[in-house]
Amino acid sequence: MAAAGTQIIESGHADAIHDVQMDYYGKRLATASSDRSIRIFAVAGDHHSHLADLIAHEGPVWQVAWAHPKFGSILASCSYDRKVIIWKETSENQWIKAQVFSDHEGSVNSISWAPHEYGLVLACASSDGSISILTHRADGGWDASRIPQAHPVGVTSVSWAPASIPGGFLGTGPNPVLRFVSGGCDNMVKIWRYSSEGGGGWRLDGAPPGLARHTDWVRDVAWAPNLGLPRSTIASASQDGTVLIWTQPSEADPWKPLLLQDFKVPVWRVSWSLTGNILAVSDANNNVSLWKEAADGQWSQVSTIQQP
Repeated sequence: MAAAGTQIIESGHADAIHDVQMDYYGKRLATASSDRSIRIFAVAGDHHSHLADLIAHEGPVWQVAWAHPKFGSILASCSYDRKVIIWKETSENQWIKAQVFSDHEGSVNSISWAPHEYGLVLACASSDGSISILTHRADGGWDASRIPQAHPVGVTSVSWAPASIPGGFLGTGPNPVLRFVSGGCDNMVKIWRYSSEGGGGWRLDGAPPGLARHTDWVRDVAWAPNLGLPRSTIASASQDGTVLIWTQPSEADPWKPLLLQDFKVPVWRVSWSLTGNILAVSDANNNVSLWKEAADGQWSQVSTIQQP
């Protein structure tokens, strides 16, 4: 039986659903499935309605990601077919493939849009070990850069740092720093920073080989939103059953890990609330748990949602 306040949506997918994402306004829902399709629904209170099917991938669709609405109605998707597709809504519920990227040599497992302050920029994590960064140009074209061998045995996940600096509420500050975090099959969590030196490019932030604490694949990473907190925070979920909370008081300080919980089963996904004070964790037992940090820095479970 569904928990109180839970709405069940009959997706109509013919196979497993791998990702579900709400748009910026919380009015539309996009689902990604092994049946190679993406479905879009309108959601209002307890009601929902099917709006569109996006069919172009030739393999399971792992993730979808809505761009900020300042760029229009844009959705990105990634798949086992090694492709990233940028979808654009040209009129109500009418979608086109605005761009297809097929440069990766393995499954594209994760995608993440950069904060809108940096423009329309998408990071893509692939089983070929590389991360690609796709940047939309003013003339409508796209530039693609790549971090080769970011995680040599495969990249599973990617998540951008917020635009606001630690301790700030709004804005990017005078010298914005583009950073994102990645997780991989090498059991590592890595932070990447864009540097304009030497012609520009992405560099590993901190000492190599990265943040090592997990003992199995890192399945997901999530950089927490920053609303006035004087530190950066990242959550990482692993095949080893643990979720770690990584914190960095300032950019000059090392990252420190804190064990949130050993779930004893693989942990698939972690996701922060918009305010960055609640973390949702989904595990292999089909449970979703919510965790909150107290004033003393200790984390406690505040809710569990068991899947029907």
